Amino acid sequence: MADSDHEYSNHSDEDDAGALGGGGRSLASRPKERAQARWEETVNRNWELQEGADGSIEGVLGGLEEASKRKRLLKDTTPLQRGIIRHTLLVLDQSDAMNEKDLRPTRHLLTINYAIMFVREFFEQNPISQLGILGMREGLAKRLSDMSGNPNDHITALKAARATEPKGNPSLQNALDMARAALHHTPSHGTREVVIVLGALLTSDPGDIHDTIKACIRDKIRVRIIGLAAQMHICAEICRKTNAGDETAYNVAVDEVDYKQQLMSITTPPVLRATDTEAQKQNQAALLMMGFPSRIAEERPTLCACHGNLTRGGYLCSRCKAKVCNLPATCPTCDLTLILSTHLARSYHHLFPLKNWVEVPWSRAQKKGSVQCFGCLSAFPAVPGEYQMANRSENGPANARTKRAEGASESSRYECETCGEHFCIDCDVFSHEVVHNCPGCQSRAHPDVAEMPNGG
Repeated sequence: MADSDHEYSNHSDEDDAGALGGGGRSLASRPKERAQARWEETVNRNWELQEGADGSIEGVLGGLEEASKRKRLLKDTTPLQRGIIRHTLLVLDQSDAMNEKDLRPTRHLLTINYAIMFVREFFEQNPISQLGILGMREGLAKRLSDMSGNPNDHITALKAARATEPKGNPSLQNALDMARAALHHTPSHGTREVVIVLGALLTSDPGDIHDTIKACIRDKIRVRIIGLAAQMHICAEICRKTNAGDETAYNVAVDEVDYKQQLMSITTPPVLRATDTEAQKQNQAALLMMGFPSRIAEERPTLCACHGNLTRGGYLCSRCKAKVCNLPATCPTCDLTLILSTHLARSYHHLFPLKNWVEVPWSRAQKKGSVQCFGCLSAFPAVPGEYQMANRSENGPANARTKRAEGASESSRYECETCGEHFCIDCDVFSHEVVHNCPGCQSRAHPDVAEMPNGG
């Protein structure tokens, strides 16, 4: 903070001197070498928006919306080995610092709402994984929900925690010790992760937290921390040491949108390191036994083995025939992992991600002649007449229309480089975040019936 204060004090001194010495020199003499802070770079300068050729800013505003959607999609699509079976513990700060109102309505209530969204998205992207929730309050770590593959259990626990008033100080050491005890018995073929949401600027630890960090490294537990106030050295050290030197595991949210994006990014499985694959080979975890039970419907209710409730239906374990309510689950009798084939198929899209679609310029749109989206058949904007005139001139099409926001296609078209089809921004988002497949490529995956021998 000392450097920052000195920097701004220099600016104020120069402004005062310029105002006394003569008019416009104060603005010209202001230094421009200072790099912008992260929150400054994310501000949208609406006063710099330029009008379109027709005098309206509708196209520019639409470009800003498309650019914000595309920003979530543009990521590294390199196929990497990832841990699709995850054992994750979500640790929430419930100390006095969560009563602050810099995040509306309060840090505590916003965190609970985002945590519920995180639980739903986590199991949507990782259907065969396990999740548990802990809370840090009054210097202790308390279990909010046990490790389970049922999202309803965690959502119920989070809704109950909404009425709990934050109190006391958090303890990172107690939280890591409890998380390590809960993850210690998990099988080695899955990843062990701890996600901490920390709103305080202190930690009340009963002992040496560095010993706990060494224990987490020994147990191959990865820790990721999202700060809500400011950076802390001990948090950066925890994340760096437990993630093999990776410094991107610790970030501080600058606003509500950034907070949500950081939390939702954790739903993507982490990349397996060389040490993880070596440990799996040593433990001979190349094959994992799973059961694929079928749903049954009963005339009379019977007790389920997982909760002891009376239900008229459920799933029978493939090995011991014990009944469980929902899938995925672990059989409480024989410890067999019970899933559906669709769960396993949905987990594979992380290993083979859909490539990012490219922006289509007006020249490509004119050459392709696309008039509607291949996915939803919505109409595309027509190629403007001034572009066709500019295409014949020496200046080229660059001056024909004002460029839209960075990241948005000027023609509102996005092309799959594999099949060459054009899609709108909504189909782009839906295909990459939900379907994880290209409709154009899938429609051409099978030959037409007319082309097959003997007509079928």
